[in-house]
Amino acid sequence: MKPISLAIVGATGVVGRKFLEVLSERNIPIQELVLFASHKSAGQIISFKGSDRVVIALTEDNINSHPVDYALFSAGATVSKVFAPLFKKNHTIVIDNSSHFRMDSDVPLVVPEVNPEDAFKHDYIIANPNCSTIQAVVALKPLHEAYHLKRVVISTYQAVSGSGINGIYDLEHQLKTGETTKFPYQIHQNVLPHIDVFMESGNTKEEEKMIFEMRKIMGLPNLKISATAVRVPVVNGHSESINVEFEKPYDLTELKDLLSKSQGVILYDDPKELKYPMPIIVNQKDEVFVGRIRRDQSLESGLNMFVVADNIRKGAATNAIQILELLTNENSLKAYKTVH
Repeated sequence: MKPISLAIVGATGVVGRKFLEVLSERNIPIQELVLFASHKSAGQIISFKGSDRVVIALTEDNINSHPVDYALFSAGATVSKVFAPLFKKNHTIVIDNSSHFRMDSDVPLVVPEVNPEDAFKHDYIIANPNCSTIQAVVALKPLHEAYHLKRVVISTYQAVSGSGINGIYDLEHQLKTGETTKFPYQIHQNVLPHIDVFMESGNTKEEEKMIFEMRKIMGLPNLKISATAVRVPVVNGHSESINVEFEKPYDLTELKDLLSKSQGVILYDDPKELKYPMPIIVNQKDEVFVGRIRRDQSLESGLNMFVVADNIRKGAATNAIQILELLTNENSLKAYKTVH
């Protein structure tokens, strides 16, 4: 992998700082690193690999005066809408963590374990999916290839870190004062069946994101999906109860063996030993943990499973950096060119 020049937009946020952590861990060769944030955060000092870096304001002039090969975005949809095209004009490849470009038909939506080939179909912008979508499709893709998905029902139990630093602060603040600043109701000792705004369908925007993103990533535009997204008083780590109906019959032992061998999946399933995925287990992990795997007795080819992942790592930062690795890995590029 050749050294690259890289910008991080939203460098002072939860995911922005996680970008830096994961980049350091994975030893991405960076010859130039530019950290962008809002005017309010400009001037902050962030350490990366033992060197202090000064955060600069995200402006068109600063973008033009700091040309880079790649840019990792995690600053919200409004920022992405305005500033990602400015990087694109400079032939910088943007990997965007916001929702703005995800359903754009001209923008690939990529999970490297699921649809790596789509990363090479970009026009300088690649979308990073919703955190809850990512872990679901990593677990579902190998099962679809073997047994063909017919219907999927997902109920999520999403950590407060999924709503950013203010979500984490709100839970911590409530523990001390009982006051709520971020969520519509208290999250401490409570569960909110409400993430993002409500749509005319009755779904929340988070639920519709999951439905439409899963279809796009897996190339299954007509897949029947129902989702319910719930916020729980956990700092980090999203959990999902997933019910699946397959077109084909399956052997449970073979299905578990398939998952155990699937890229990015950790089979964590032994009821006799009380071994099942939990947020406390997946913290700071990049894999998707799958357990509580059992037949749905109400369906001929039904399955229940519990899927948990670190939403800030695999659900955001790590997935984006895996896309970056795909694009900069010479072997991956050669393989794509050979096929196409």
